[in-house]
Amino acid sequence: MTSREIAIARAAAYLDTGGFEAELADLVAIPSERQTKAGLPQRHRYLTDAMIPAFQDMGFACQVFDNPVVGSGPVLLATRIEGDGLPTVLGYGHGDVIHGLDEDWTKGAGPWELAREGDRLYGRGTADNKGQHLINMRSMQAVLQERGSFGVNAKFLIETGEETGSQGSREIIMANSDAFAADVFIASDGPRVKPDRPTLSLGCRGAVNFDLLCGRRQGGHHSGNWGGALVDPVTVLAHAIATIVSPTGKLLIPEWRPDPIRPLVRDLLADVVLDGGPDGPQVDPDWGEPGLSAVENVYAWNSFAVLAILAGIPESPVNAIAPKAQAHCQLRFIKGTDADDIIPALRRHLDAHGFAHVDIAEPDASADAGFTASRTEPDDPWAIWAQASAAKTTGVAPAVVPQMGGSICNELFTDLLELPTIWFPHSYAGCSQHAPDEHVLLPTCRSALTVMAGIYWDLGEPDTPHHRS
Repeated sequence: MTSREIAIARAAAYLDTGGFEAELADLVAIPSERQTKAGLPQRHRYLTDAMIPAFQDMGFACQVFDNPVVGSGPVLLATRIEGDGLPTVLGYGHGDVIHGLDEDWTKGAGPWELAREGDRLYGRGTADNKGQHLINMRSMQAVLQERGSFGVNAKFLIETGEETGSQGSREIIMANSDAFAADVFIASDGPRVKPDRPTLSLGCRGAVNFDLLCGRRQGGHHSGNWGGALVDPVTVLAHAIATIVSPTGKLLIPEWRPDPIRPLVRDLLADVVLDGGPDGPQVDPDWGEPGLSAVENVYAWNSFAVLAILAGIPESPVNAIAPKAQAHCQLRFIKGTDADDIIPALRRHLDAHGFAHVDIAEPDASADAGFTASRTEPDDPWAIWAQASAAKTTGVAPAVVPQMGGSICNELFTDLLELPTIWFPHSYAGCSQHAPDEHVLLPTCRSALTVMAGIYWDLGEPDTPHHRS
């Protein structure tokens, strides 16, 4: 075996001998919720008790930055400098998790105790994102154990506020730009296109959430006495939504529709299949932009969704015309969409279609800052290099998507630090992320450990894009 192959085998053995499961159990046991006050000290503890010792054991110097946004949580930067002339790779993970939803779990003893069932490990943060950055950290360690060095400088950022928009991280990076400077960004979040197919994504879609509100009067009125004489806000709101999106999911607001998909992107997605695993949903072939495949709609187009709608008392309906109706909506959008014009374009559209009385309310930015769209282009030298490294390890070409369907703080790295960004997701679409019974698949995690060990090994070789420049 070559030294590279030995390092990859070390990474796989970490899972095979139970190390991954045991260490992930310790991380899951820290209830580092982002949306609760009780979670803030736990997010501090995640860094001080778990991350800092792990990085220090690998020879990293650690610095914790206090967050200027109250309640958003600290940011850790771990740094290992091996030489002034070497390229620098910046990694990323987030230690905060979504609500535990303790009472709704059906697996194990709840969200904070890792439970194994077959090839699945259940627990909050297993997929998003504790398990993913743990895989990358231990893949780095496997390379260090075999070669004694990375052959590059390495930095790793662990934040604790991603679940509400990474508030404060931009300010921290801007104030300490030299500390975070690098040549390439390589990290992990989100799902593979298939559980058994290594995937490389180059950015993320942005997301804008907003409420549509139609309120006509105070209190409901008997539908027998007033039906036919009073405007029904629910019907009005339904018709307003119908002007935004067609019955088959086509976007009807011109400003929300992206430019045609580039041929290069179409070629990349031609052999990609959207697969949520045996328990995941099946693709609805007649939904979305006509003429686009399901993967093109998710990875290269914009999508609108009504996430929640409320009128009357659904659990106990009465014979009354509801006084108001409200829909919580979202637009997921790719790079190239004018983010500043999303809400103004919606306002113009509703007014032009006779719905001036339907109000638009955006969420409080202090509760959820959201993310914008950003990506690295598929023909970037680092993207081509990363594909080659993954293929060398696995023997097959990885799936490449121009941006993940979800959203994350990728713009901090593409726009602020001006880095090419490479994401290797280690989960799958059916992982119940953000829901009860969140889990990861052990075969996927084992595959991910080998891919990332190959990536970190190859970074130290003399043929990276940085060295060639």
